[in-house]
Amino acid sequence: MSEAKMITLTIEGRQVRVAEGTSILEAAKAAGVLVPHYCYHPGLPVAGVCRMCLVEVEKAPKLAPACATAVAEGQIVHVHSGKALEARKGVLEFLLINHPLDCPICDQAGECELQDYTFAEGRSEGRLIEPKRFNPVEDFGGDVLYVTNRCILCTRCVRFMDDVAQEPVLNVSERGDRAVIGKFEGQDLTHPWSGNVVDLCPVGALLSKDFLNKARAWELDRAASVCPNCTQGCNIMVETRDNMVVRLRPRSNEDVNKYFMCDYGRLNYRWMNRTDRLEAPLVRHGDRLAAAEWEVAIDAAARALEGKRIHAVVSPSLSNEALYLVARILGRGDGTGAFRVERGPEAPLPGVEDLALRADRAANVQGAEMLGFRRSDAPLAGLRGGDALLFVDADPSVLDVGDLERAGAVVVIGTALPEILRTADAVLPIANMVEEEGTFTNIRGRVQRFLQARAAPGMARPSWWVLGDLLARLGEPGSYFLASDVFAALAASRSEFSGLSYDSLGLRGLPVMAPAGAR
Repeated sequence: MSEAKMITLTIEGRQVRVAEGTSILEAAKAAGVLVPHYCYHPGLPVAGVCRMCLVEVEKAPKLAPACATAVAEGQIVHVHSGKALEARKGVLEFLLINHPLDCPICDQAGECELQDYTFAEGRSEGRLIEPKRFNPVEDFGGDVLYVTNRCILCTRCVRFMDDVAQEPVLNVSERGDRAVIGKFEGQDLTHPWSGNVVDLCPVGALLSKDFLNKARAWELDRAASVCPNCTQGCNIMVETRDNMVVRLRPRSNEDVNKYFMCDYGRLNYRWMNRTDRLEAPLVRHGDRLAAAEWEVAIDAAARALEGKRIHAVVSPSLSNEALYLVARILGRGDGTGAFRVERGPEAPLPGVEDLALRADRAANVQGAEMLGFRRSDAPLAGLRGGDALLFVDADPSVLDVGDLERAGAVVVIGTALPEILRTADAVLPIANMVEEEGTFTNIRGRVQRFLQARAAPGMARPSWWVLGDLLARLGEPGSYFLASDVFAALAASRSEFSGLSYDSLGLRGLPVMAPAGAR
């Protein structure tokens, strides 16, 4: 396949070299120059309707829309010339004619492109003396509200539903100054990926019902992460306020999820904030569990496991680092490990190749299988009489009283303690995935790193830390002070991870293997 022809042009005095066919707007990004825009989005077809990205191209007869104009050899582009600035100022004035002064009550305040561009290039005051147009808020179905008065008719939402979701629900109703975004009769935004229209909206016209009035942009802390709700491994941002997760949003990754995430992943975050969390280690004293120091609890857990065959039931949403350390604990004898994964219907995004809400509703099914854990609807089937049961943050619904009576000892490592496991010999509290850092392996074998987004409750520690201490207490050499230390040991011992370093993963992920048909 021949390489693309390269074009050299100058944008705001900066020479840049890009592939033939690239738009001026994308070339400006490569040069580090922001061209203001509303209707353009790299994940959508070009429309050129907002006229906000007008730039001056030398020797061209008129201003050109940067989103719809391809680069040419030797082009000289001026983004901030007087002519271009005056044109964009006029566009902004028209967009603001009927726009309400809702910034103090708008969820988009602080991350609104209309605010940013008006501050940078707009008029300091409006000239309209007539009353502004008013329309009521409309429920678009699903998680989406439409605030008509704020809409600038960029049509990003319409193009997403038409061309990416391929379920034409939205349209531009009416014409001229009466135009609004409307729904086709009898249709709602119930598509499994329709929540993306909220992210795509550059102003506060499309709002999430779930996030409505929860927080302002400047009150949120953000951490790069990976969606834990299926095996696709969509890259996301976890946003927290006062140590509570309040919103998940997609983070762009061309190789995994482009710019999108499904509604199931977006809205399934409340378990991250559950209040019935384990906050201190527990050790059995007679017929009751009592709080203990970490050293005492680790010793008790090690004593319960020593000299016994170990059967581990793990969660397929544990990190690669945690699963690797459980596998090493099992590897000390003839231990076995299994997991059960929740299943649901697959929901593809038709306009993006190989992107779907996957049937396996857990983040690290691939990693668990690569590290030797058996997938089973009955993960306790391998437990023999007298075995030690190591239960690591798995779904307690797989248990029954008979399983626990058959076990010679029970050690629980988890985020919560269900009633059925209160007969355990030792209980070690761990952080959930937004309270620690680590890696997941997605359905295509891509290892991706996630970062800590909030503090763990009480004395809970990262899963890899707890398992590393337990492994050391069982007599395995080595200690781990960072998640990267565990990953280094994993990469050194497992061929599937060889050649990878924790730092090389960055926050985008690298392919570990390339199954047939994978990108």
